[in-house]
Amino acid sequence: MSAPGADTDVVAATAGTDPAPMVPAWFRVIDHRSETADAATLTVAPRDDPLTLARPGQFHMLYAVGVGEVPVSVSAIGGGDRWGELGFTVRAVGAVTSALVELPVGALVGVRGPFGTGWSPEVAGGGDVLVVAGGLGTATLRPVVHHVLAHRDRFGSVAVLIGARRPSDVLFTDEIAGWSQREDLHVEVTVDAAERTWTGPVGVVTTRLAGLPVTPERTTAFVCGPEIMMRFTARDLVDLGVAPEHVRLSVERNMRCAVGHCGHCQLGPHLLCRTGPVLTFPELQPLLEVWDL
Repeated sequence: MSAPGADTDVVAATAGTDPAPMVPAWFRVIDHRSETADAATLTVAPRDDPLTLARPGQFHMLYAVGVGEVPVSVSAIGGGDRWGELGFTVRAVGAVTSALVELPVGALVGVRGPFGTGWSPEVAGGGDVLVVAGGLGTATLRPVVHHVLAHRDRFGSVAVLIGARRPSDVLFTDEIAGWSQREDLHVEVTVDAAERTWTGPVGVVTTRLAGLPVTPERTTAFVCGPEIMMRFTARDLVDLGVAPEHVRLSVERNMRCAVGHCGHCQLGPHLLCRTGPVLTFPELQPLLEVWDL
């Protein structure tokens, strides 16, 4: 997986020749890391030419041979001598994701992409940065943290707030522990239900927002998690003084084609595979208020 120092905001059009958008390129699994009881991070490298380098927040369609294809946000982006490598953190919730989680080192996986809009963490340059992740949302926000740490002098105060149901559901525990040791980064992990050995905060992420060491008026917030969590988090951030247009959220729907043809990912006026998944709070607020969308 890419180190936090990798420059993840550069899209390299000369990185390789991308196949047609509906044809997967073949990647080989070079590392398999179990994250939780039902989630794993696969690091994959191109068998042939690398694809265009992804941006934080974009997703790829991963094809498990003989099973099917699912959209997965990139959780690590290779750079330097790891050019072309990608990390995907997958939770087993169905046939395809279960097959992906079980892929061993050396197995082939089809990859299409990258697709969609990114987080564009560079827009926060000169101001404070707040990353709020819930559950698997930590995976898509991880490259944002990597980017900020790689260019730490471009940002003001930086806080990372991670929520999970239980301590055993927290992703990237070793890496988060390393982040927590840095003097230039504030990290908090909170859980809904504590286990016997848990000594950290208990409660949903919204209960921790007011005490974070960022100045709301100069903060750009990047938020990803369950939609109800994002809705309340965005509202609370605006109430605290963060400008609505500076609150960015990532939403998902059932991506199928990933190129805006099938309509499965429609959310109001948006085809999220093209105009999403990352949108600002003003763009999403009226849609998140409609429960059946």
